[in-house]
Amino acid sequence: MSGHKCSYPWDLQDRYPQDKSVVNKMQQKYWETKQAFIKATGKKEDEHVVASDADLDAKLELFHSIQRTCLDLSKAIVLYQKRICFLSQEENELGKFLRSQGFQDKTRAGKMMQATGKALCFSSQQRLALRNPLCRFHQEVETFRHRAISDTWLTVNRMEQCRTEYRGALLWMKDVSQELDPDLYKQMEKFRKVQTQVRLAKKNFDKLKMDVCQKVDLLGASRCNLLSHMLATYQLAWDQRQGPRNLKVLTKMTCCC
Repeated sequence: MSGHKCSYPWDLQDRYPQDKSVVNKMQQKYWETKQAFIKATGKKEDEHVVASDADLDAKLELFHSIQRTCLDLSKAIVLYQKRICFLSQEENELGKFLRSQGFQDKTRAGKMMQATGKALCFSSQQRLALRNPLCRFHQEVETFRHRAISDTWLTVNRMEQCRTEYRGALLWMKDVSQELDPDLYKQMEKFRKVQTQVRLAKKNFDKLKMDVCQKVDLLGASRCNLLSHMLATYQLAWDQRQGPRNLKVLTKMTCCC
């Protein structure tokens, strides 16, 4: 018995080419479908197989987090732009109203209303200046989503397909090994063919697994660079807006005094 086992080491399976017959393909599809069904229904899988993909699953969680948060950020920027436009419009209308009322009032209160109205009108114009960096920010986020994230998503889909094929091949090999009799040549031939199928599936899966991990790492770094650059641009525009606004507030206070 032991002699038979030692005569078929894993690294010598190159001698047995992949079986491309119709029957073999049908059997392969059957086990792939069974694996897909197990995953879809949430049935418990082999804990050792699941544990071997722990690092990959962690990368996938990170990817889905990046995908979800970038979408949320894009929606938030659009909503923020709408709020800025609405607030700027209301602020400008209030400023115009105070100025018109201040011109009619010849008392000190009228001067205060004119100064306040001018400050509000100027503030509304400065607030609209924030739209340019925000529009640029939104464009960059959308480009990141539709290019970098979409490209990674395609790789993840291919990897998941290969993982299903690999785990399906493992189920197939497990099923064949339970009925294996090393003394029967036909059963050993069948086992070797399935073993070759597992090896090829694992090779394809490992390649895409590495690609996914590398792309997710690059995606995370790219997102950090994007946010650092665009937020710095937005902060600069905000600081430039705050300076003139504070000057106007001081002018208003001086007029009131």
